[in-house]
Amino acid sequence: MRTSILAAGLSCIAFAAHAQTPVLTVYAGDYFTSEWGPGPAIESGFEAFCGCDLQFSTGDLLPRLMLEGARTQADVVIGLSTDVLARAREAGLFAPHGQDLAALTLPVDWPDDTFVPFNWGHTAFIYDTTRMAEPPATLDAMRSLPDDVTVVIQDPRTSISGLALVLWVKAVYGDQAGAFWADLAPHILTVTKDWSESYGLFTSGEADMVLSYTTSPAYHIMAEEDLTKQAAIFPEGHYFMAETVGKIAATDQPELADMFMAWVLTPEFQKVIPAANWSLPAALPQADWPAGWSDLPLPEKVLFLTETQAEALRVEAVEEWRAALSQ
Repeated sequence: MRTSILAAGLSCIAFAAHAQTPVLTVYAGDYFTSEWGPGPAIESGFEAFCGCDLQFSTGDLLPRLMLEGARTQADVVIGLSTDVLARAREAGLFAPHGQDLAALTLPVDWPDDTFVPFNWGHTAFIYDTTRMAEPPATLDAMRSLPDDVTVVIQDPRTSISGLALVLWVKAVYGDQAGAFWADLAPHILTVTKDWSESYGLFTSGEADMVLSYTTSPAYHIMAEEDLTKQAAIFPEGHYFMAETVGKIAATDQPELADMFMAWVLTPEFQKVIPAANWSLPAALPQADWPAGWSDLPLPEKVLFLTETQAEALRVEAVEEWRAALSQ
């Protein structure tokens, strides 16, 4: 695989020497290209490798792709989560990735021939030890929190993490998911459109707990030397989700797109993910994770819904959540 990547790279560089520098357009989420996101390092790293111009175009990925359809200007799309892959696949815009996935180090099997995962993690409730000395020990204990405990979550209709939450609850409680939401509702301070707004409310002290990821404490520990933010780990299991990269079938830069898809699985790319995306790398052995990452508490039980299962449950899970919180 590495030989074929290098051969394609040399071909790309030779082409660039005789023509205008080729451009690879990659659609990504807004967070991805921010100064604290992985985009800048990925852009510079790939451009040095391919001799091309990688240009990110940001926005809300799935709605944008559905709106543009065959008119999309994307060559590659990065950031689609596992819970929206069924709808993305149905759009008919993506080509088989053609990559060898032997390097993947996910805790679940990944037989997909279209979307390549580049990171992964689990949903979790994060708490501040200075505000909550004894966090709930189980997911079920979230139903009987002390009266003064407040939680901030994200809207599953607009947020990937919010969608993961309602699917997590559905995976654990099944037909009783609505009862869980009815019990938790009095403790929900607010529901935000996206993750960043929720997390900002939590870190500013407005709420005791926030829906986030098991890896969220890593930022506070490693970037701020703050040990007070921790993930509550539950024996019922935590919901697994990954973010993926896919190649647009109608791209006019197929060789560059293939190079990028292959580069996502290399150590050069994967080592950017932990400290820039604050998530776990999808194709990097744990022994090669940055210092401190292996010490993060992670759940023993992983709950994973395939894209087909997630899509089959999505509407019902969101409606149960909506109905309970509208009471």
